[in-house]
Amino acid sequence: MACWSFAQSNIHFGGRSAGMAHASVTLSDVWSTHHNQAGLAWLETPSVGVYYQNKFSISELSNLGLAYAQPLKKGTIGLQWSNFGYSLYQENKVGLAYALQLSEKLSGGIQLNYLSTRLGGIYGSKSSLAAEVGLQARLTSKLSIGAHIFNPTRSKLNDYNNEAITTIMRLGVDYKFSEKVLVVIETEKDVDHVAMLKTGIEYKANDKFYFRGGVATGPTLGSFGFGLNLEQYKLDIATSYHQTLGFSPELSFV
Repeated sequence: MACWSFAQSNIHFGGRSAGMAHASVTLSDVWSTHHNQAGLAWLETPSVGVYYQNKFSISELSNLGLAYAQPLKKGTIGLQWSNFGYSLYQENKVGLAYALQLSEKLSGGIQLNYLSTRLGGIYGSKSSLAAEVGLQARLTSKLSIGAHIFNPTRSKLNDYNNEAITTIMRLGVDYKFSEKVLVVIETEKDVDHVAMLKTGIEYKANDKFYFRGGVATGPTLGSFGFGLNLEQYKLDIATSYHQTLGFSPELSFV
């Protein structure tokens, strides 16, 4: 009997996020389509991004993602697609998001996702719908908080054995110590697993170069990376290190 799961359905994308151990629930960029849709509300220009991760340096565990954000007269819409796996096992996620500034300091966002999993051989594929929702609050010019929940309705993947798509809750805070230093702290709780704690730091060397680092628990891993900002173009490269499984290099271009 095949066992169905969406192991990567809520993976966090973007090289900036990756460099800070994916403590990303307070960040605002095109990758908010993956880590907190409320972040889309603060965008002022259209953005498109592509992302690649070679998880544990194993090609069969690669993640590929695309994202697009379009500010409107009122609110921002976002589109995203991601793919995980290889020919014998693949997961795909397609999402449509909408975000809105609720006030000068508060934003909210929601996204509806179509999730599909395909197994090789005789097992075929399964698909389902799942939602996610998030909030961000910019309390001061230096302090922000963010909250996000993936699959709050506990959508099922399969009636057999009551298999549900995982539900993940995240809460985080970031603080700008100066124009050059940003610190982010986040906790993430999958209802089926122990909570994770993630923290990261971003240092702005100048208007073009950024350096980042982070650590996370459950499992324990470290990450580091850098960003290159050339006006309309942003390149972010990062890698995380798991003490048993090794390195996971990641790259995004916006």
